[in-house]
Amino acid sequence: MARAHIKDKEGNVIQEFYMDDKLKRNLDEKVIKQIQSKDKDFVMVIDGREGSGKSTLAMQIGKYVDPTLDLDKIVFSAADFKEAVLKAKKGECIIYDEAFTGFSSRSSLSPVNKVLVSLAMQMRQKNLFIIIVLPTIFMLDRYMALFRTKVLLHVYEVKGNRGYFRQYNSSKKKYLILMGRKTMSYNIRGTRPGFAARFYGKFVLGTDETNEKLERAYRRKKEDSLDESEQTNSNQQVDKLLDQRNRMIILFKEMTGVSYRKLSILLKRHGITLHFDTMNKIYQKLGLDFIKEDQDDLMQYQKEMTKEKKDYIEEVSKARLKDV
Repeated sequence: MARAHIKDKEGNVIQEFYMDDKLKRNLDEKVIKQIQSKDKDFVMVIDGREGSGKSTLAMQIGKYVDPTLDLDKIVFSAADFKEAVLKAKKGECIIYDEAFTGFSSRSSLSPVNKVLVSLAMQMRQKNLFIIIVLPTIFMLDRYMALFRTKVLLHVYEVKGNRGYFRQYNSSKKKYLILMGRKTMSYNIRGTRPGFAARFYGKFVLGTDETNEKLERAYRRKKEDSLDESEQTNSNQQVDKLLDQRNRMIILFKEMTGVSYRKLSILLKRHGITLHFDTMNKIYQKLGLDFIKEDQDDLMQYQKEMTKEKKDYIEEVSKARLKDV
């Protein structure tokens, strides 16, 4: 183990922690050198099960490469990642942490994949160091996983103990993805990591005096992002179910040829209340044409609604006059 030192602008050591010798040497010779000397970006993936320590390792690596790394550069959504990349200065580190949500399907990571591909040019022009934290590299966009990411650190536990990782360089990572993608397995014959090592769970974003406070702020940000993500996913699921319902209604209507009004009555018999006006709006939203019977029903419905509205206004007016 080597000691990693974080220095301020004046060169004073403000933080130190243990880091594996090989990992530190790779960061010095490959990541930092590539960003500062070769005018390129560097994209790293850290994956592993939820709670295995991925985020801790990502912050330690990010802080070592970029001492200016702070909470603003650790993001949990595609929108925040895009904003961070656009605001970033040359050579800075941004950590994109999707692991905390515990997502288990490729579709849930589609916003991640889209924004990574769309911002590839900006990341390269600014020589950014991007660390992507997610449950498994197999969920990442194929182009990003194979060609834009340079290294994979796979975090795992040993007998319930956290703090272990395996390192796969670019060629080993490609082979692992191509051979293990179908089963999402890391135990592929012929795919051995470059090295395996340990890390320790020290929070390193601030100094020894401020780390405790910063860690609480980090956890709050994480929890708030999770709540927002769950709400967004819930709304998206509701929208998806409504769209499926709407299309099933239209399909049934086109197969039977019944009018909106008749369909509304039929649904009501089975305990489903869906007003004629709602079904009319569904049809309009999908850009479909009305049959003549629907047009007649719509005109009749609008007349009835207009009459009901007038009757209601008259009743309210009479009630007010009595009060006077």
